[in-house]
Amino acid sequence: MDDREQAAAYARADFSSSNQMFVDGLVETYPDRLGSILDIGCGPADVPIRILRAVPSAKVTAVDASLPMVEIARHAVQEAGFQDNIELILGRLPGIDFGDMAFQTIASKDLLHHLPDPSIFWEEVVRLGTGTAAIYVMDLYRPNSCEDAKKIVESVSGNEPEVLKRDFYNSLLAAFTVDEIQSQLESASLPLNVEKVSERHLLLHGLLSV
Repeated sequence: MDDREQAAAYARADFSSSNQMFVDGLVETYPDRLGSILDIGCGPADVPIRILRAVPSAKVTAVDASLPMVEIARHAVQEAGFQDNIELILGRLPGIDFGDMAFQTIASKDLLHHLPDPSIFWEEVVRLGTGTAAIYVMDLYRPNSCEDAKKIVESVSGNEPEVLKRDFYNSLLAAFTVDEIQSQLESASLPLNVEKVSERHLLLHGLLSV
């Protein structure tokens, strides 16, 4: 989202329900791995902020490839007072250099379907996680038809700006099925659980190695 209007529309949209579901699940499932968290594709930083509200001691490194989005995120983090615990980085997969940092948890929400080659994401997950890092990824689930996608857009985002509704529709059609995600994980040798958790979301989670 290099377009400022597009980034602003996304930041204003109400994703509070799915974002909170994501954070609640992460905190409940991996309470002992929240010391150092990498959030890939952080957007306007709503998820990192919610993590800090739930776990004030957490340290989150939040990455996004969009300069306008990172600028919006930086303002939101400062407004929330979490600038000491959330580090924002402008960067794009693959190959972001975090120096000697390794992360206890690698999290990502609604990013995977944006990547032309999702294998890049899984390669980065393996590279950046500690030996037993928790992986917690939520992404959209592709509906059975274009008509189903339109219905989801109208039911969830019917009152949102047209630019956001168009992006949401295109994202639904670009998303993956459970079988496709499982195939990706098998190719990456990642033993993660995959489940459909809502009409429009898949959840993938597990430990990098056991």
